[in-house]
Amino acid sequence: MTQSAGQMILKIGDAAIEIVAASEDLPLAVEGPSQAFLEAAGDKGPTDIRLRARWADLDGYRAEGPAVFDPGHLWTLYRKNGHYTFQFISPVTGRVPYKVGRFAADFASGEVLLHRPCYPSGKGVYPLDYPLDELLLSNWLALGRGVILHACGLADSAGRGLLFVGCSGAGKTTTARLWLGRPGVRVFSDDRIVVRKKEDGRFWMFGTPWHGAAEIALAGGAALTRIFLLARGATNELVPLAAPDAVRRLFVASFPPFYSAGALGFTLDFFEELVQAAPCEEYRFVPDAEAVEFVERT
Repeated sequence: MTQSAGQMILKIGDAAIEIVAASEDLPLAVEGPSQAFLEAAGDKGPTDIRLRARWADLDGYRAEGPAVFDPGHLWTLYRKNGHYTFQFISPVTGRVPYKVGRFAADFASGEVLLHRPCYPSGKGVYPLDYPLDELLLSNWLALGRGVILHACGLADSAGRGLLFVGCSGAGKTTTARLWLGRPGVRVFSDDRIVVRKKEDGRFWMFGTPWHGAAEIALAGGAALTRIFLLARGATNELVPLAAPDAVRRLFVASFPPFYSAGALGFTLDFFEELVQAAPCEEYRFVPDAEAVEFVERT
């Protein structure tokens, strides 16, 4: 566990997220894969998202505004006057929220309310504990900044960014394990990758804390060189795709806020531009070492 007295900065998807404890007795902490994305003390630069976290009594709390998205399990999103509220519950707390996240329309600022009885006294707290961290970033990115993809992303020994995209069961974790440990290779994630367009027009991909079965979560990123849409096959082969088919496959494997028409439009436009900038093909592969050598030869 990594702790900070009252302030921390994480960098995920090239976005700097600052969290400040607004309650003096709220110890901030990061556990698990997110520790790799914690910026060192003294390295503070410009921040993209600024948040305050504080204790609150949420017994009887009701979010204002209509529910705009309810996935039917542990969280619900509400909207009022352009502001957004995520309300989180669990089987342990019943209908009492254990956490509430309230954000401005641009998701660049907000606060996290923590129901004090739900947290052990004296233990460090990570206010953005999953899934709030991913929900926050997906909404912030969808406002013209980038996307989150179901993908394994890596940089090969030559520094080329290779993106292997697929929904559950397509072979992302298998691919990550085949490449892991090879000289000079950096595997950023076996399940979630952020893709963004830099000011110079190049597309980059970045690791995230939200790993798959291989538990690979590496901070950092690489310029995106090629995109492989994963499919199992009898042999290793690349199958050309028309641009609309590639866009459709990428969209199915993405995490846009489906309750926002603007976000969906941006995501589709982003993928149309992406498939023009980087070769995008279906990669039918056999899950063994030859699959890696095949990609290297191409």
